[in-house]
Formats: sequence, structure tokens, C-alpha cells
Amino acid sequence: MKKYEIMYILKANLEETARKEEIAKLQTVIEGCKAKVTDIKEWGIRDFAYPIKEQSKGYYIVLKVTSEAALNEFDRVAKLDQNVIRHLIIADQA
Repeated sequence: MKKYEIMYILKANLEETARKEEIAKLQTVIEGCKAKVTDIKEWGIRDFAYPIKEQSKGYYIVLKVTSEAALNEFDRVAKLDQNVIRHLIIADQA
């Protein structure tokens, strides 16, 4: 199984319940890709160095994931989701 690290940024102005629903929805998408989330770290709201999609702050989430298949579905859903400002999937070398 390959190990991945996924980082995504949600809009900072989401209410806590909406944010938790969004995190759960994205985790369900990951698990639908035959992947297992091994670690979740919520970094919280942080300022951007420059505006992204007219936003100056975002709520950061970092996930450690093991998966047999590529995470193409998560990538597709994150691109379409209006609450996700940015996302990044990298293969973990460790």
C-alpha cells in the first residue's frame, strides 16, 4: 500500500458544524477510494501569504492516508467543492 499526505484548506468563514460536515464528507470520499486515513491533524485558521480566491485566511487540515489505488476521486471532488480553497496530494516517502 502506498502512503500519501493530503493537505486541504477550507474557507475560514465556515461555521464549526459546517466545517465538521465538510471534513467528514471529504473523509468519506477518501475511504471510498479504498484508502484508510491513519492520522488527521487540524491546524486551524491561518493567514495566507497572499489572497487565494479572494480569501485571506483558511482552515488547514492535514491527513496521512494509506491507499491501494490513486486518489483521483478525492482530487476531482476537492476541485469541485466550493468550500475547498486549495488541496494537495503527495506521496509520502517515509
